[in-house]
Amino acid sequence: MEKTITAIEAQKHNRNRVNIILDGVYAFSLDQLTAAWLKSGLKLNEQQIAQLLAKDEQQSAYSRALHFLSFRSRSYKEVRTYLEHKGYATEVVEAVLAQLEQDGLIDDARFSREWVENRTTFRPRSQSMLGWELKQKGVSSETIETALAEAELDDADLALEAAHRSLGRYAGLPWEDFARKLGAYLQQRGFSAQVTWATIRKLWTAMQDSSSMQDT
Repeated sequence: MEKTITAIEAQKHNRNRVNIILDGVYAFSLDQLTAAWLKSGLKLNEQQIAQLLAKDEQQSAYSRALHFLSFRSRSYKEVRTYLEHKGYATEVVEAVLAQLEQDGLIDDARFSREWVENRTTFRPRSQSMLGWELKQKGVSSETIETALAEAELDDADLALEAAHRSLGRYAGLPWEDFARKLGAYLQQRGFSAQVTWATIRKLWTAMQDSSSMQDT
């Protein structure tokens, strides 16, 4: 059974959506992009209406995904989980993810490289910790290994950089407290006991040497 579009009205509180009036009665709303080809007087059958609603749901999911991605890069799994939690059907989620990949908006390899670079620059931690974080984001082991290998990281350098960033709060402590607190700090960031201890000794020795030079 066909129904005739008698009006297409912009929504007052969402200018990106329009209300579709069929035979003088409100029927449903659509995203403006989905409704772009519609006009008053056009007749729609049940199949066409179902296709419009399905396309609208996919457009809605795509728009939400873009908003989610606008804050920072996301992994494939993060976007999937977000859309699923918003209640979109599996086939809609799959279609949106495929479109986002095609548009170059989600790419786990790029995401992993950016994650490693950002963490290394602003919040240094061990390679194992970086790998664990990416694993939690749903990135494959192979992609993680590639990202870490390309970054050419060294845990000794990472630990030293991490320690330098927090040194101000521990520098005035006696040896026992210095070693204990800095050690806990570094191990929380995934560094091994060997790397942690070597870093502590290196910084302590450097501080003592600097203090001796200032006294002379």
